[in-house]
Amino acid sequence: MTEFYRKYYNDQKTRTFILGINPGRFGAGITGVPFTDPIRLKSLGIANSFAAKPELSSVFVYEMIDACGGPQRFYNEFYITSLSPLGFVKDGKNYNYYDDPQLSKLVRPFIIQNIETQLSFGADHTRVFCLGQGKNYEYLSRLNEEHQWWESVVPLPHPRWVMQYRLKRKEEFIELYKAALLDLSLNP
Repeated sequence: MTEFYRKYYNDQKTRTFILGINPGRFGAGITGVPFTDPIRLKSLGIANSFAAKPELSSVFVYEMIDACGGPQRFYNEFYITSLSPLGFVKDGKNYNYYDDPQLSKLVRPFIIQNIETQLSFGADHTRVFCLGQGKNYEYLSRLNEEHQWWESVVPLPHPRWVMQYRLKRKEEFIELYKAALLDLSLNP
């Protein structure tokens, strides 16, 4: 994790934020790097001893990153994180912070603190991209209305949803991401 952040974020640049839900148990839950499984971490030249298992969201995200010009170019413009820095598991499966109203309420102060801490890293306050068009988007939109961190919140389909339910249309969703992200920051 330290090697990744030093490699891609060791500067004072302002970046556009992309916020997921919370770390998944096979991606960031292992590597500490959002949407990055051990296989993708190794492909970035970062050796690790984790079991080389793929995580669906990571596969999609790195195909999208490649379509946007590759990791160096992408991470120079974008900062990927999650609303909740904590990952949750229930009955051996990923559990989202919003799946239980009580959990959602309990982690809310921590989510706010986490976002505000990360904003100090150098955030573009024009807009934030939200991975997930349902509950994650609704939650982030409400928080943003209250705290006015960004001028707008732009929802994108969650990578896991694409890979699990729309795999045959994956390229279409990569192009959707690319169009949204490149329109904002990167020059093709």
